[in-house]
Amino acid sequence: MKNLLLLSVLTLLLVAPGCASAAEPGNTRDMQKVLGIGGLFFKSENPGQLAKWYETYLGISLVPTGNGQKPWQQEAGPTAFAPFARNTKYFGNTEQSWMINFRVADLKAMVAQLRAAGITVEEPKSYPNGDFARLHDPEGNPIELWEPK
Repeated sequence: MKNLLLLSVLTLLLVAPGCASAAEPGNTRDMQKVLGIGGLFFKSENPGQLAKWYETYLGISLVPTGNGQKPWQQEAGPTAFAPFARNTKYFGNTEQSWMINFRVADLKAMVAQLRAAGITVEEPKSYPNGDFARLHDPEGNPIELWEPK
């Protein structure tokens, strides 16, 4: 009986109101987590042409359509995930509902390469977490390039 009482008290202490259990939101002890971004899907006026632009100028392989083709492989590294207020001006055009940020190894070289191809890239800016430069794809979607510190 003592053991049953002790077990009951321990159970109450572990799952008492205000105590997080593994199944409650915010408790990550035993929670399954996503491993990374598996894809980015968005609408386009001309999907084939836009996919080719990303492949040509940013090196992002097209989605495989046959045997032997491989999808774009990312290097491991930090990924920022941040919802913004609906009225943010951070993306540029207030009608834009998304912006992608790509990590790069050498921002200066990437900016020079894009400008040499006739693509407009804003002047890079430095922040404590790295250097950033902004451009837009042919459909006006904002792209941010980031070289982490």
